[in-house]
Amino acid sequence: MKGYIFDLDGTVYLDDEPIDGAAKTINELKAQGHKVVFLTNKSIARRSDYVEKLNKMGIECTIEDVINSNFITAKFLQGKPGKALVIGEKPLFEELTEEGIQITNNPREAYYVVIGWDHEFNYEKLSQAYEAYQNGAKIIATNPDRTCPTKEGEIPDCEAMIGAIEGATGKTIDYIAGKPSRLMMQYVTEEVLKLPPNQCYMIGDRLETDILMGNENGVNSVLVLTGDYEEGGCGSVGD
Repeated sequence: MKGYIFDLDGTVYLDDEPIDGAAKTINELKAQGHKVVFLTNKSIARRSDYVEKLNKMGIECTIEDVINSNFITAKFLQGKPGKALVIGEKPLFEELTEEGIQITNNPREAYYVVIGWDHEFNYEKLSQAYEAYQNGAKIIATNPDRTCPTKEGEIPDCEAMIGAIEGATGKTIDYIAGKPSRLMMQYVTEEVLKLPPNQCYMIGDRLETDILMGNENGVNSVLVLTGDYEEGGCGSVGD
């Protein structure tokens, strides 16, 4: 038995359009008795949304099969003292709350600042994050993706928010929850797949997140030439 960890955007589908062969490959692996889990850095949708989307594409899965960066962020914060100031969209707030994370709108109360992809990111939110930082809050981002692949091309992702905050503070943020973090890979291999890393495969379209996470954690990596790679966002294999 092996464990297969599939990225979603750009690997299994683009927007709402399945990538040719993805569903067939995944279903064949499951039919052979292998374990399959889906991993996404995208913080603007809930795990249940991905389950619904995959099932509609003919890929049967449950919520236990889907791990997103919101969930890993919540796991990181569980058991830690204090409240979190959150910059992101509704799914991030909802999934943090469901995992018992206390959220505050007051930067002076925050022990942590959580940054996710936010289509309504603005100067006011940047100022709140900076004020929390000045009061000693640690900053954790759901993911470091510069862009997200779509059928129309690349669009800015969470790294744009991270860049603004790092520009204000002059320092690198403290933590990344999603790919390529060791935190995410350890949770998937140890808690979900329950397999040693060398029996697992990370399949994705990004060298700097999917493939890097596999390589840095002893997991076999498989680069697919779709999504971000196809659009040139990762450069060539030789770069």
